[in-house]
Amino acid sequence: MCGIAGLWNYKTDAPIDRERLTRITRLLSHRGPDGEGYYWGPGPGLGHRRLSIIDLEGGQQPMCNEDGTVWIVFNGEIYNYPELRKELLERGHAFRSKSDTEAIIHLYEEVGEECFSKLRGMFALAIWDQRNKKLVLARDRIGIKPLFYGVGKEAVVFGSELKCVRESRQVSLKPEPTAIADLFTYFYIPGPKTIYCEAFSLEPGHYLSITRDGIFKRKYWDLKEDALSLAHEDDCGEQLYALLRESVNCHLLSDVPVGAFLSGGVDSGAVVALMSNLVADPVFTCSIGFEEAKYNELPHARTIAKLFQTDHREHVVSPEPAKVFSQLFRYYDQPFPDHSAIPTYYVSQLARQNVKVVLSGDGGDENFAGYGRYARQCELERIRRHIPRSLLAPFNSDAGDLQGSSVVAKVRRLAHQLSMEAREAYLYAMTISDPAMCAKIFSADLMTELRDYDPLDSFREIYDRAPGSDLLSRILYLDLKTYLVDDILTKVDRASMANSLEVRVPLLDHRVVEFAYSLPARMKLRGDQRKYLLRKVVARDLPSGHLSLRKKGFSIPVDSWLRSELREWASESLLGDRTSPFLDRRGVEQVWDRFQAGDDSLINVVSVLLSFTLSAPVWMEGRSPN
Repeated sequence: MCGIAGLWNYKTDAPIDRERLTRITRLLSHRGPDGEGYYWGPGPGLGHRRLSIIDLEGGQQPMCNEDGTVWIVFNGEIYNYPELRKELLERGHAFRSKSDTEAIIHLYEEVGEECFSKLRGMFALAIWDQRNKKLVLARDRIGIKPLFYGVGKEAVVFGSELKCVRESRQVSLKPEPTAIADLFTYFYIPGPKTIYCEAFSLEPGHYLSITRDGIFKRKYWDLKEDALSLAHEDDCGEQLYALLRESVNCHLLSDVPVGAFLSGGVDSGAVVALMSNLVADPVFTCSIGFEEAKYNELPHARTIAKLFQTDHREHVVSPEPAKVFSQLFRYYDQPFPDHSAIPTYYVSQLARQNVKVVLSGDGGDENFAGYGRYARQCELERIRRHIPRSLLAPFNSDAGDLQGSSVVAKVRRLAHQLSMEAREAYLYAMTISDPAMCAKIFSADLMTELRDYDPLDSFREIYDRAPGSDLLSRILYLDLKTYLVDDILTKVDRASMANSLEVRVPLLDHRVVEFAYSLPARMKLRGDQRKYLLRKVVARDLPSGHLSLRKKGFSIPVDSWLRSELREWASESLLGDRTSPFLDRRGVEQVWDRFQAGDDSLINVVSVLLSFTLSAPVWMEGRSPN
């Protein structure tokens, strides 16, 4: 696991500014504290920071082929590299190391850009092809590892974090108004957008090919609809269990010890159970808890730790350290309001005191329909089919803003969703601020720039192209392409790498994702039973009571903290002297007052406002390229 960065004056092929490349590479020292390396051209300059996991002595980067015509910087892990290495040796390639990085180089020599579809793992990488004068940037299928790039008038810059683009001074840092609208709509900025107009996140399953002729983006992977709908449930269950076991096993590939995050949930519990069955020594596990019982899953985590006799550690998070949220923005580089980044940061810090690598249970909910919203939307669709459209028509109008925690407000929102078709109802349920709320809190200038923009359009397009005709498949596809990538995986990557910790996600191995997506809806969601087949197959390893626990999620009691210990700090942050040119102070004050008066439905809006305000010193620097 590492950090990568690079610069190329692709229009002129002028020499690389070595001081500039060194500076942006060293911004990633937290991602790779174990070493540093550079390639200075001809062509681009490539920088690398290393966290040593595999081939501790021989895996230094940048790395090249035998004659120095192909160079690579790589962040991630390739779990099928032993098989690839064997095949490439048989084809006559000479290896100088035992690293997965070198296998990618020789595979690229064999098949070119088709190599990405043959890699199993998580990765963000850059390959310089000297013979063809081509720079290729690629990202793994699911988006586990990040890759950002910016395009200036003459140069292209890339890096593992957005700060590399920002600090390169190669592109304009003009804020992107539509990204701000997206943030206040969805709780995160969906890729390929970033907070800047000229900086982008490379989409999962895509690669960029950059030459003097221009920049071309291509997709190399996507989900498709397979024919498992008539498969027998028991057969699917056996296939799933074998696939999960095999995925966990290959994710244990490492030359350093591997631990695990352990919450009170099914997903992390299943991962720890499978790990314990595959390794001889006790698995190192770590958990985060809270004093508030509503959010505390430590007792459930202890049950699993005791059952599998893990080497278990715990940490209880209190309100005061929640202020670390404002410090985390230097790792996220743009507004990121998901407050579960705080416990993720602390559990990563706890893990890093003992190991360099952990497995997590992320992805189980998106793969197997674990969120309550999936069951609610499917139930609404069933109800919708039995109610005449004429009875629903009166509710198919603007329901006002989405906020309000009274029973009347909740009933109104429910009726409004019933009056919509399924796609629009799901998008409505996923938004945290509707046009009325945005008009209240956005400045007049920002509203003018957004006059013809609808944040929902890009999500409509993703929903409509989803393979599979049933509602559940479409909303799972949408979440896999958006929420999972730009919220969940972003949160985990930055919080863990801030602590120089590698997190692997066996439930997001692309073979698991493909298999899960091909399962019929009834094997993922059966009535109110979420993750039906997953729960059934892991029941052989986990306590029966553990499978029926109510999902809490990796969240914190931020609502109560913001009304008590953190109230003064948050109020000063939102309403102090620093006034954002993008926000209307009076509107923000009204939202804050309503929240303090008890309107719990505003917690996400308040979180975005705090994130937007606290992160402003990081991203609103207004530098121009030079």
